[in-house]
Amino acid sequence: MNSELYLSDLESKPAALGRLAGALTEADPFEQLPKDIARVLFLGMGSSRYAAGVAALRLRAAGIDAYADYASAAATYPPSKDTLVIPISATGASRETLDAMERYADGPAFVAALTNAPGSPLAEAADAVIPMHAGDERGGVACRTFQHTLALLLTLEARLTGTGRDVPALIRRSAEATADLLDRRDEWLPLTMELLDGPHGVYTVAPAERLSSAEQSALMLREGPRRPADACESGDWAHVDVYLTKTLDYRALLFPGSRYDEQAMDWVRERGSTVIAVGAEVKDAAAAVRYAHDDDPDVALLTETLVAELVAAYWWTAQ
Repeated sequence: MNSELYLSDLESKPAALGRLAGALTEADPFEQLPKDIARVLFLGMGSSRYAAGVAALRLRAAGIDAYADYASAAATYPPSKDTLVIPISATGASRETLDAMERYADGPAFVAALTNAPGSPLAEAADAVIPMHAGDERGGVACRTFQHTLALLLTLEARLTGTGRDVPALIRRSAEATADLLDRRDEWLPLTMELLDGPHGVYTVAPAERLSSAEQSALMLREGPRRPADACESGDWAHVDVYLTKTLDYRALLFPGSRYDEQAMDWVRERGSTVIAVGAEVKDAAAAVRYAHDDDPDVALLTETLVAELVAAYWWTAQ
């Protein structure tokens, strides 16, 4: 792992997204999927599972039976001919995901591997391979692959639901949003780093529909600069994290969009905690980080983790 190369990986996000949009315009990577799918099962660890959790929730909301499980779980859905299994691993070599694949090795479920390494063991064991098109992450941290995983899972959603959504256009808008955050980082990053730099770590909060943003953001702060960081769902915050505001110098990144944001902010005001909002103005937040197209929740889903990723990169480099 290398902090300077990690920053370079982040800076190349817009170009990588452009290549992904181009690839999806040319061909549907999910065209090999069977037509009689009754259930979708995502398997993964870390960032892969974070993205899968949001994808599964979206599919269920559309009436499709979908689940995201830890690949390390001792048991999950058994193989069946109408089940689509999607193991996700950027390297294609995650031990837990490869182990989970063994229960589907002899069919009858259809296995479509989502990976950034088409020649990997995961790809070789699958019925179909969905390439992430994220390029080589030389910093050793899953950042572009996380963003591309989400984009590809939105492509899968469009196919399974038959909406005909123009996902390449969404990806291009997300590339513009990502470039905007990168280009204007001198305007927002110094204050964000200062406000989050407390003695008790960083907390990240997001609605269930974008929980992956909080989870990935906290992971980046742990993985790079090795800072304490934890994620929480916005509504659940009042049941599990609110207690920390009473005893800690509580500092949080809030990804707005939940009907329960104001409930959390009531406690923040009462206890003098520090919150930075990402993508929208929030009353009594210490700051707000805005970017192009941040009024689109799906652009936010694909873009907003860059705020924490850049904080992590600069803290890491300064160590």
